[in-house]
Amino acid sequence: MATYDNEQQEQLDQFKHFWKQYGNLITWVLVLVLGAYAAWTGYQYWQQKRGLAAAGLYEEMDRAVSGGQSDKAAQAFADLKKDYAGTTFAAQGALLAAKVALEQQKTDDAKSALQWAVDQGKNPDLVAIARLRLAGVQMDAQAHDDALKTLSASVPAEFAPLVDDRRGDILVAQGKKDEAIKAYRAAWDAMPPEVEYRRFIEGKLTALGQAPVAVAAEAASSVAASAP
Repeated sequence: MATYDNEQQEQLDQFKHFWKQYGNLITWVLVLVLGAYAAWTGYQYWQQKRGLAAAGLYEEMDRAVSGGQSDKAAQAFADLKKDYAGTTFAAQGALLAAKVALEQQKTDDAKSALQWAVDQGKNPDLVAIARLRLAGVQMDAQAHDDALKTLSASVPAEFAPLVDDRRGDILVAQGKKDEAIKAYRAAWDAMPPEVEYRRFIEGKLTALGQAPVAVAAEAASSVAASAP
């Protein structure tokens, strides 16, 4: 029993020595870890609360638009931009505001809302949609160089064919047939065959004398003719 007590005392002395040497360091590490965890938990709660508030404002804006209350919709969008700029709902609000502005033939307001979504949006998909719509508005306003510049930024891969298609439209409007064909062809090649919109791109190529099927047939014939 005395031996056991001595061993316990020895272990206690070792622990005291260890704690004396490293106790402060361990305490500070624990404080930092627990503090970081508390901060992360608080941030998550803040983000969730912020997201719910932004969602509520977007719903208010949507209801106002549906009810024809343009002033109320504009105020809701202004609040989204002011207080919840980094949220998905703010970007969606910008797209909705642009749609309403175009319906009311307020082109400058539409461009402003879409430009805000491009500059401030955090969701890559929504930013890509805003770019496509902004480029379309700029093209309609004959601001072709601005439209091409809007489309020059990188977008998620699934939007690349739509960007090439819109670029083709702008190049056609500029009278740059060869460049337009190249853009349309890139869009047609990249778009999955089962996507219905691919037929519209095919129609544009056909109108420019470059039907994709005919081009593919000619290429196959050339390969066959060159074979020994």
